[in-house]
Amino acid sequence: MTAPLVTAFFDEPTNTISYVVADPATKQCAIIDSLLDFDQASGNTKTISADRVIAFIKKQQLQVDWIIDTHVHADHLTAAPYIKNELGGRIAIGDKIPAVQNVFSHIFNEKKSFHTDGSQFDHLFSDGEPYYVGSIKANAIHTPGHTPACMSHLIGDAVFVGDTIFMPDSGTARCDFPGGDAGILYDSIQKLYALPDKTRAFLCHDYKSDGRDQYVWQTTIGEQKRTNIHIRCETSREAFIKMREARDQTLAMPQLILPSVQINMRAGHMPPPEDNGKHYLKLPLNIFATEHKN
Repeated sequence: MTAPLVTAFFDEPTNTISYVVADPATKQCAIIDSLLDFDQASGNTKTISADRVIAFIKKQQLQVDWIIDTHVHADHLTAAPYIKNELGGRIAIGDKIPAVQNVFSHIFNEKKSFHTDGSQFDHLFSDGEPYYVGSIKANAIHTPGHTPACMSHLIGDAVFVGDTIFMPDSGTARCDFPGGDAGILYDSIQKLYALPDKTRAFLCHDYKSDGRDQYVWQTTIGEQKRTNIHIRCETSREAFIKMREARDQTLAMPQLILPSVQINMRAGHMPPPEDNGKHYLKLPLNIFATEHKN
């Protein structure tokens, strides 16, 4: 199986890893889980992280095929439109995105002008859909549970799993967001564990778990199956659900969930400007906790 060249870009404030996945034969590439810098206190955005990716792509003389988000992130803003404007490429996400848009359009009381059909994106991947990054065959794998629309992407011998699983010493993604489900996450991880053990696995986040002094974001499917602290080959569905649901009850909401979701469900575009030409994000008072429990 062809091995793409994978270059990682780590953002410590959000513990996010973005990737450039390149075909060395054609110099074409995909960008996965890009990041727009956001200062919540001031409401200011910057493009420092995205510009690092752009500079690398230009230096390596790569051509962008795809700008992919593995899901609607709740902890950082995507830089997909900015990167597309600079480099081209198609902005893509999983085709279950309307499920996420429907939930959050209600939470944020979006107007009818906000369409919940995924039309903000250039392409919606279906489960099992084949595609290419240059000459390297890729496959989209629907891996819900963290959110209803999560997709993992197998590109050559490398799989990009989003928030489905973390490093083996950190475990798995939370499932308590609207539309999340621990049992469904278990089933999704079985799809990943069915890949060859030697498959390289690249994660969207790392939090440097206890006892580790360095950030790490690459592992293998075999290592996950043997040593993941939440789900190994022998872990039952019932045991996983019990563990995951109990753990989720102890977790605080991500700091950037409210701004992130409003932007990311729009494929990275800002909400429409108001009559003064300025863009605004909403902060729903008391409603999110109520919606979150349903």
